[in-house]
Amino acid sequence: MTAAHAAPVQPLTLAEKIWEAHVVRRAEGEPDLLYIDMQFIHEVTSAQAFDGLRLAGRPVRRPDLTIATEDHNTPTLDIDKPIADPVSRIQIETLRRNCAEFGVRLHSLGDANQGVVPPPRRCRSSSSRRWPSTSPVPSGRV
Repeated sequence: MTAAHAAPVQPLTLAEKIWEAHVVRRAEGEPDLLYIDMQFIHEVTSAQAFDGLRLAGRPVRRPDLTIATEDHNTPTLDIDKPIADPVSRIQIETLRRNCAEFGVRLHSLGDANQGVVPPPRRCRSSSSRRWPSTSPVPSGRV
């Protein structure tokens, strides 16, 4: 087939463009390794990730770009009292210990930014972010 008769190239979707822009390593038979610009974590599933890092002897690669918030198992009333549900309490305590061990910024119960994930603002460098001091965006909690 000549260049004049080449098959048309299917345009990429927005998701595909974002994915391709973040591929760090691609190997046959393995999932792509992606670079994540910023990471937001909470108490429900982060324990497994921290355990994986601990077992592999790895640190959090960019703790300055990782933010933890107590979000899913938190009381909406009486936040100054102990968490009554034992599973919720353990998850919150585990998140606190893991953040302290790995140097991750944590927005704990009572923190002005707890349950709020600030949106990054564009800066000169795509690898640096500025945090707004006002106008926080709720992370989905009601």
